[in-house]
Amino acid sequence: MVGDPVLRTRNALSVELGPGVMDNIFDGIQRPLEAIAKGGRYGEFTEAELDVYIPRGVDVKALSRDKKWEFFPTPGMGEGSRISGGDIFGHVPESVVMKHQMMCHPEFAGTITYLAPPGNYQLEDTVLTLEKPDGTTEDFPMYQVWSVRKPRPVAEKLAADHPLITGQRVLDAVFPSVQGGTCAIPGAFGCGKTVISQSLSKFSNSDAIIYVGCGERGNEMAEVLMEFPDLMMKVPAELGGGEAPIMKRTCVVANTSNMPVAAREASIYTGITLSEYYRDMGYNVAMMADSTSRWAEALREISGRLAEMPADQGYPAYLAAKLASFYERAGKVTCYGSPERKGTVTIVGAVSPPGGDFSDPVTSATLNIVQVFWGLDKKLAQRKHFPSVNWLISYSKYDRALEKFYDNYDPAFAPARAKAREILQAEDELNEIVQLVGKDSLSEEDKITLEVAKIIREDFLAQNAFTPYDCNCPFYKSVLMMKNIIHFYNKCIEAVEQSTEDRRITFNMIKENLNDLIYMITKMKFEEPDHGEEVVKANLNEVTYQITKQISDLVDNA
Repeated sequence: MVGDPVLRTRNALSVELGPGVMDNIFDGIQRPLEAIAKGGRYGEFTEAELDVYIPRGVDVKALSRDKKWEFFPTPGMGEGSRISGGDIFGHVPESVVMKHQMMCHPEFAGTITYLAPPGNYQLEDTVLTLEKPDGTTEDFPMYQVWSVRKPRPVAEKLAADHPLITGQRVLDAVFPSVQGGTCAIPGAFGCGKTVISQSLSKFSNSDAIIYVGCGERGNEMAEVLMEFPDLMMKVPAELGGGEAPIMKRTCVVANTSNMPVAAREASIYTGITLSEYYRDMGYNVAMMADSTSRWAEALREISGRLAEMPADQGYPAYLAAKLASFYERAGKVTCYGSPERKGTVTIVGAVSPPGGDFSDPVTSATLNIVQVFWGLDKKLAQRKHFPSVNWLISYSKYDRALEKFYDNYDPAFAPARAKAREILQAEDELNEIVQLVGKDSLSEEDKITLEVAKIIREDFLAQNAFTPYDCNCPFYKSVLMMKNIIHFYNKCIEAVEQSTEDRRITFNMIKENLNDLIYMITKMKFEEPDHGEEVVKANLNEVTYQITKQISDLVDNA
């Protein structure tokens, strides 16, 4: 491989990696849509040409060549220092929330003969010159070019062990994922796939977000672009504190359904390559792919035009292999180069099976690969239960990976979650009995199970994304809510089991005498996180105390 390191991968579809990726919007092949729309230096267009579509033949650099970035070299590194692929030789404040680490190109190593001093530079300015082992020198600008089909190298793949906090109770507390995990959200039209993807982008505990709108409707992408700039996030204390727009840590790859099919097929790879680049800096990156079904349809169209032999429903025979190679690029890694750092890429792929049929080839192939399945239910969505995650078919295979984290956080949480799942499963079985013989024929314990399952369904699993108290539920609030509901269940079962003929406790007695307590449990979700963690914890701990006290009083006075 010879020649300019920036240009050497131009024979394949490549992306530019450097300062300016965040707070930007690209199409599937990394054309900057905002720069194209504004015209100016990036393209001399007439008013007639500045339409809603990209002008034919436009050739615009992905990253601005005019903007100057403030560069700071790494202390202790300079002329004569040894450097190898992935080593950090400086940084650029890309935004108020992102410190962009300048890394040596992974395919090079040698001795530094020039390292730019602190100052302002344009992307094409040389900031590093290496003398390679063969005696030749190589100049590096502030950006790299990388083929989207080629995974970026890592030092070591690690087992993920930290949860991806999404702000959605049903996902965080019942079917958790990890930072570096793979998740699928299959669901029919109108089930809320895009809303869940957007909620993850807004509220997850990731350092950077790459949102890929692959073949989605233009109005959904417009919603993302209108909402995200207005959303604020907290800036880490080491970067100055305060608040900043969430777009400062977000890059949007928008390839809507009216854009070229080839670019739609490439958009997924563009997004994952951008994600890997920020992972290599030591960040936790979340990539939302909305939706992989549209990507598979683009793959089917291209395969058809190439006259390849079709497989199930016209999809190419290599569909499963393509999906696997894409999801394989997720994970937690020890990054290439020094200093040693760890980064993660989490992939959340929405799937749109026709008519909600989960036996669709794309859905079934995806479920053979991913570790977390958040299955959306059309009937729940029609009942206005959102997120419409069906708790009977969804699953997470990361329970064991997160055991240590949960034990350190709160040893009582894992048993409470297992009991909640058990109650929901029992409710499904009891509902069949109730439909046949009526609720009165059930035992007192089963009546309590049905009541608590209703509280879990309606007041824990359901969440209103348009309210200040419920749009984002911090993990501590989810844990305390679940523990209180299960504590109430256990105390009620205990009271019924310990009752005697003389002092009999029934479900009807609990319902009549503890109506205020049940209301107190159902309104736990109204606690506003904005009031502060200490206030919310104190109020929810008071609920725990009241559950213990009032049920004990009921037993004593029976």
